[in-house]
Parts: sequence; structure tokens; C-alpha cells
Amino acid sequence: MADKKSRQIIRQAKQKNNESIVVATGCYAQISKEELEKIEELDIIIGNSEKNNIVHIVENYSNGKQEKVGKIEEEKEFQDFGTITYTEKTRAVIKVQDGCNNFCSYCIIPYAKGRVRSRKPESVIKEIQEIVKKGIKEVVITGIHVASYGKDFADETRLIDLLEQINKVEGLKRIRLGSLEPNLITEEFVKRLGNVDKICDHFHLSLQSGCNDTLKRMNRKYTIEEFEKGVNLLRKKFPNVALTTDIIVGFPGETEEEFNKTYEFLKKIKFSKMHIFKYSPRKGTVAAKMKEQIDAKTKEKRSNILIELSNKNEIEFLEKYVGKELDVLFETKTQGNYIEGHTTNYIKVKARGDNLENTIETVQILERQGLELIGKM
Repeated sequence: MADKKSRQIIRQAKQKNNESIVVATGCYAQISKEELEKIEELDIIIGNSEKNNIVHIVENYSNGKQEKVGKIEEEKEFQDFGTITYTEKTRAVIKVQDGCNNFCSYCIIPYAKGRVRSRKPESVIKEIQEIVKKGIKEVVITGIHVASYGKDFADETRLIDLLEQINKVEGLKRIRLGSLEPNLITEEFVKRLGNVDKICDHFHLSLQSGCNDTLKRMNRKYTIEEFEKGVNLLRKKFPNVALTTDIIVGFPGETEEEFNKTYEFLKKIKFSKMHIFKYSPRKGTVAAKMKEQIDAKTKEKRSNILIELSNKNEIEFLEKYVGKELDVLFETKTQGNYIEGHTTNYIKVKARGDNLENTIETVQILERQGLELIGKM
């Protein structure tokens, strides 16, 4: 489905401006250049390793010196573009790692992005220092498989070491982590993480299934028992922690019994929010060749059941904070003279007030409205 949407957008781009130069790059271009070559509206196809040369490539194409298909090679080192992605006025996303060595049976990323490559700590720290000077108060540390950060280094530097260094950056108020692999959450990691006083108590642990048999077919590297142990460690260290996750329903061979095991495990863990995905075969992966593919109707039914559970858990999680005080990093103005922002555990909070953007304020929570909390100063 994602590939189909990409092809549609490519055609729409040329339709909007017939004189434009349309370039396809990234993972789809890396692994499916033959499909892209068939699109007449597309001018250039380049792999991940050439993304940092995109301006030079477009200039060459304009001068008749660039063919339609550029280099499609595996990336060997982390590409440090020296730029950052701003998601809001108050928050910046910092990519510290690329690639993956896990080869989950449903995932094309190791083939498209290559093996683990980590960004040098000094580069990460320098960039964060620069953005703090611009007033950014929160950074999100992310990557394709951020839990593998440092595994390609000759020394023993790992993600927790990087976080401890980031924590020392003056002026930075919050450090938020992107998606984490469950097997990263060990006693030592959580103990050291508890001393990183700027860390946000919101962790996205990618579960995918609550059934060990399904996890084994997915080639995930943990059991539900190990996952639950990590959850308990985080909840013990961070009392107000928000735990979110991803779940795939309808994975090949998922029986009704396996789905029910997943459902019961999710009821037990009680995530604050779950992102539910219906399995979609990805050409070139092991899972796409598996027998016992699940029909669309069954996937839809199972997806709806888990979405209902997720909504119930999220509402219960939010209700716990009504009547309490929370620190909110305010971001943007909304309708009704409200300004909204997020707590450390990523609850959206609205309150009325002037000149609050990019400030952290203590808010008294008055009520829940939908999936937001309403408060006052």
C-alpha cells in the first residue's frame, strides 16, 4: 500500500508541474528500482547512499549529465547530513542511527537500509548544542533501530552512554526516545536511565505480538515473558510512565488461539496507547512467502478488537491525571484561545494563557475531553 501511494504521488507531482524534476529516493528506490523505472513521470531514481548528493544530481540532470537511474548501493557508514528535522517549534528530531541487523521476517528494512550504522557522539552533541541556542527545549532521539546504537563502534559506547552525554547539554530541558526494542530494557539500562534526569517517562516498546509462537515466526528476538519483565522494570523506576507499542494483526499463520493470547497479554500489560497494523505482505521478505496468509476480513475484525481495547486503556490512563498537577511544554495555539502542549509522558494538555509558547508550566488538570486533558495555570 505504501508503494502504491508513492507511485501515485510521483505522478501527481509531475501533473502539478510538468516542468518539474521528480526524484525518487529512499528505501523504495533502493529495493524496487525496476518498478519505478516504469513510471514515465519520474525523472531520476537514486539509492539511499546518494541522498546527500541530491542537489548535485539534479543539477547534472538539468545539464543533461545525469541518467534516470543513479547509484543504488548499500550504505556503509552513517550519513551525517548536519541538519535536523523540526517537528514543532519546541521539539527537534535527532537521528543518531541507521540500518538494522535483525531481519524480522515481515520487514524489508535490512535489505533497503543495510546494516547498523551509528552517528558519532560528538556530532550528536554538537548538533544538540546548536539547536538549544535556537530555543529548542526538547529533542527526540531516533533511528531505524536506535537500540542498536553503537554496536558498530570499536569501543563500548552504547545508547545509554550517548543519553548520559546528551543529558549534560546546558539549556536542554527534555530528552525523548523514539521506538525501542524490548530486549534493550535490562536492569542495568533502566538503572542508568533513571539517573538521566532530563529523560521523558514515555517509552515506545515495539511488541508486534503478544504470542510467543507468532513472535517466533516474526523472527523477533524476545518472548512475552522477557517483554513483561522490561515493562515492570520501567514502571518501577518511572511511576508515571506511559508505555506505547505497535501490534501487527493477521500475521501469516496467526490462529484464533494465537490472537486471543495476544489480546489477553495486551489486557494484562495495559499500554497507554497501541498502534494497530494489519499485516501486509512485503515483496522480498520471508513472511510474504509464508503459507496460511490471513484473509482481509479476519484482519479487519482483529484490528477493530484491539483498537477498541487501546481506546479503553488510553482513556483509563488519562483519567488518572484529572485533579493532578502536570508540567507541560506548550507548543501551539488552538481554537478557543487555548494553547496545547505535552507532558513528559506525552499526554496532550490544553490550557488558556498568553505568551506560553515554548515554555514549561505547571498545569492543574480539570477534566478529560476525548483524548486530551484540559487544565488551568
